[in-house]
Amino acid sequence: MANIDSTITAIEGPGTGVHPVDEVLPVGRLVPLGLQHVLVMYAGAIAVPLIVGRALKLPPEQVVLLISADLFCCGIVTLIQSLGVTRWFGIQLPVMMGVTFAAVGPMLAMAADPSLGITGIFGAVIGAGIVSVIIAPFVSRMLPLFPPVVTGTIIAVIGITLMRVAIGWAVGGAAIPTMIADPAAAGAVPPKLIPNPAYATPDNLGIALFVLVAILLIAKYGKGFWSNIAVLLGIIAGSAVAWALGKMSFAKVAQAKLFGLVYPFQFGAPTFDFWAILTMTLVMIVVMIESTGMFLALSDITGKKMTQDALTRGLRTDGLGTLIGGIFNTFPYTSFSQNVGLVGVTGVRSRWVCVAGGVILVVMGLIPALGAIVEAIPQFVLGGAGIVMFGMVAATGIRILADVDYKTNRHNLFIVAISLGFGMITLMAPNFFQHMPKALSPLLHSGILLAAIVSVLLNLYFNGYNSAEQAEREAKQAGSRAEAG
Repeated sequence: MANIDSTITAIEGPGTGVHPVDEVLPVGRLVPLGLQHVLVMYAGAIAVPLIVGRALKLPPEQVVLLISADLFCCGIVTLIQSLGVTRWFGIQLPVMMGVTFAAVGPMLAMAADPSLGITGIFGAVIGAGIVSVIIAPFVSRMLPLFPPVVTGTIIAVIGITLMRVAIGWAVGGAAIPTMIADPAAAGAVPPKLIPNPAYATPDNLGIALFVLVAILLIAKYGKGFWSNIAVLLGIIAGSAVAWALGKMSFAKVAQAKLFGLVYPFQFGAPTFDFWAILTMTLVMIVVMIESTGMFLALSDITGKKMTQDALTRGLRTDGLGTLIGGIFNTFPYTSFSQNVGLVGVTGVRSRWVCVAGGVILVVMGLIPALGAIVEAIPQFVLGGAGIVMFGMVAATGIRILADVDYKTNRHNLFIVAISLGFGMITLMAPNFFQHMPKALSPLLHSGILLAAIVSVLLNLYFNGYNSAEQAEREAKQAGSRAEAG
């Protein structure tokens, strides 16, 4: 922690009397630091509208509308979460908000139902958003269930799970080798599939490694602010190499509109179905439990104490963001774990960096050409950066676990060991729960949620229910030991 603290002091100046989370950095630093956050989350932010748009067989211009609306709402909800709006919304931590992948499965099922379609999806999102705002205070009351042995395990699983994303980026878009139709067997029914030759090619992996090495060199030898934007500079350097090798094209930029207005209900009035809303509400409960892990990770990284009131505001904003998403033709929102790792890598804890990122996202949503520029960055360029950032999330969880008492309470070993095992199930065996009811898919296909549930239950079994004050004391003691180390 000493290195991070010295970095923060160098950026913000000593003796400001303001917590690093609330420190307002100069605009010249905020913009590149905010852009760095946007680049990290962009691929994940646009993935869901692309998937749902294709499932609904929407024409390209309507898929573009979905993406623009998504970026616009990402920015709006990020501003609410990072800035804080009234005393009801916003956790006021460096949080970037994006569409959750947990909702993809249920939304694809709705897309396949002729009675629902896209307006039914938006109706379910709006309904779930309203319910989530209402139940957020009740979910936040579970904070005493998350002592360090639980939070450390969950955060470690988040980082390990995200590694799949980073590796997928490095190999060109999917961690598992993709299959394509054999051009030599055109017209075959069913089509003959062969391994994708573009998967994990040496040049893609080489550029990902180049980005990783560039980030490490800049982080070590860069001075002050340049070290803080090591990830951004690494991505820019990797993009330059990809462009020089002919692996990056700006053709879509020329085709993109200069300006596109985002307004509510562009696809028509939403339709409301009880079961669709109930399904999406279950997804949002999953999302809020995962968000709790993200917020606790940020609390540890930034040194800003997590209170039940702050957690309520953060979870309530998940619901408000989902409501806004449904109104503006997009989907459920959550805090993006990718960006939690970036906070750890850079050591920049100011929430105003994410405010800048939110403004950039709003502008990108209104100016599709800017989004096209960022979209042109190949995923393998992001791969090297992802390994650094997501590894940092896992390392944060490991650091918390290092301060857990295993000597006098050996039961904590059981909690960590079994919870990690459950967290790895869907990562190692995606079809593990294929014979379970599909209604349980949102609960069973999230390794993070499985780890959270198992670790909470095992902690209750072995250690009993801690009071809020006791859990808070343990977290504070663990943080003090980490700072002293």
